Order: sequence, then C-alpha cells, then structure tokens
Amino acid sequence: MSQYRALTADLTDDVVTSRVENRDPALLQPGEVRIAVEYSSINFKDALAFTPGGGVVRNYPIVPGIDAAGTVVESAADDFAAGDRVIAHGYDIGTARDGGYAEQLVVPADQVVRLDTLSTHDAAAIGTAGFTAVMSVAALQDRGITPDHGQIVVTGATGGVGSAAIDLLAGLGFAVVASSGKPDAAEHLRALGAAEVIGRLPLDPDAKPRPLGRGRWAAAVDCVGGKALADILSTLQYGGVVAASGLTGGAALHTTVMPFILRGVDLVGIDSVQLPIERRRTLWQRIEGDLRPRGLDRIGNDIAIDELPGVIAALRAGEYTGRAVVDLGRGW
Repeated sequence: MSQYRALTADLTDDVVTSRVENRDPALLQPGEVRIAVEYSSINFKDALAFTPGGGVVRNYPIVPGIDAAGTVVESAADDFAAGDRVIAHGYDIGTARDGGYAEQLVVPADQVVRLDTLSTHDAAAIGTAGFTAVMSVAALQDRGITPDHGQIVVTGATGGVGSAAIDLLAGLGFAVVASSGKPDAAEHLRALGAAEVIGRLPLDPDAKPRPLGRGRWAAAVDCVGGKALADILSTLQYGGVVAASGLTGGAALHTTVMPFILRGVDLVGIDSVQLPIERRRTLWQRIEGDLRPRGLDRIGNDIAIDELPGVIAALRAGEYTGRAVVDLGRGW
C-alpha cells in the first residue's frame, strides 16, 4: 500500500498547529474496515480540536475530522466489502483516534454505516451535524409532535444542525421559526424553509426571566443552550417538546420546574456521539428515505483541504453559515 496524505494537528506550548503529512500505512490504527476517504466536513467539534483547551482531543498529535465518507478498500468484517460506499462518524473518530482529514482511515466495523442511495458527498454534507438534526426531528415525531400543533423554533439556525433541522422540518410541513443573531442570513434561512426569522432568544436579553411565559412554541430544536433554552422552556405550549443538542450559549441552565409540572413539557437530550450502531444505521436508513434533507446544495459549501484553517477560524468566531464539505481530492 502506498503512502497517504493526512492533515495532522499537534499541540506545543499551548498552541495547536496543523501540517500535511505523507504517512506510512503502518500508522493506520487497528480496525476491520479500511476506507478511502473522499469527503469529510467541519463541525464545531472539529474546530475545538484545533483549539488549545478545546476539551475534545485526548492526545495530540491527531488527525481530526469526526466525519468520514468514502469507499471501502478492504474489510475483515462480513458486513462490508470492497467498493461499498460508507460513512463513519461519532464514537472516538477524530478525537481519540485519527479521523476524516486523511486519504485513508481504518475504523472498527461497528462504527461504519453502509450507504445505499446517498453519494459519499451528500453523506458528508449531512455528517454529524445533519445526523444530529435528524435525531432531533425524530425525537419530536416520536413524542407526537405534528404540524397541526403549531410553530417549531430552531435556535442557532445558521449552523450545521440548525440549517439541516429547518430544511427537514419545513419539508415535513412544519411552520418553522428560525432564531439567529445574523440578520443578513434571513434570506438564506427562508430559502431553507423558515416561515419566520427572529433574533436570538430571549428576544429581550435584559428582561427578567419568568418561570412561565406565554405559550408560543409547540416544540423546539435547540442548538444553543443557556439563556435561549431557558426561554424556550418557559414559552412552550402545553405538552411541548424541546430537543437540545448544543451549548454555544452556555452550559448552565437557569430555569424552574414550572414548565415541567404545569405544562407537561419534555426536555430531550440529543447525543450523536455514543448512539449505538444499530440505532445509528436505522436513522441513516431514514435519512435515505423519509428524513432525507431537501436542500443540501444550499446547506453544504464545498471546500478543498487547504481551505480548512480559514473555515475553522470563521466557525470559531461564529461567522460561518451552513456546512463545509471537505473534498479530500483537492488542495493538498
């Protein structure tokens, strides 16, 4: 096997640097499935891998990239064969073992999902962020939320999870309200399917929080946490549901039991990292079916590998909209 190229991150004196390496295949880590990676993506977690004290990488150096979509080169597992299109994401990929910013990747078979109708490009465009959005939407459906119940608010609407959630919910007939701190993104959010675009929640950041406010939302997909999540909980309608997956607005949650015991609301935590593989594969089947995003061309932005540092910087600064799909065939 010839050498392969990888983008490696290393930590020295509290500074994370990156470099392209030509690596010997002997450096590939143990696992049953070897993948020729064609596309990866950039998630907020990937940005943290390049951030000193980001808290996601156990040991440097590492090849980041928590998403990897490509073609199986060889497999020691009966479930996969050379030529299969696959995606691997979650678990310790890109955090405790090498990830998708490399031309070759070896992972355990129980971390791999076969693709039937999706291309590897579109699978990477969905990636962890889109998968998290699918988990969130499925959680609302599982708890009986339908379009007849009323408006669904999506916070962090311009991010990867938020953008995909808007696209999915609108496609299912929900009236979606997009909450974003980027006024210039309103047209983009409406193109994804948002019926209304509002500012960051709470809309009046100086107002004293109330245990219960006027019930406005039938449900929510919250990618922000903090004050936004507290505001949503207090303004859910009776029996409302919020699927929470983010903490860019802070990890602390200052609320009361009132929404839970007086309005019977549900707060559902969404974790795509440790989700068991069978449930993960089942959801990917739904992604290829009834929960297939409609607007991947509007959500995904293709970039070459050498454009990755600039996108990482924009993402950390909260200035990036949509999903960056990293083409491993360009920019080395």
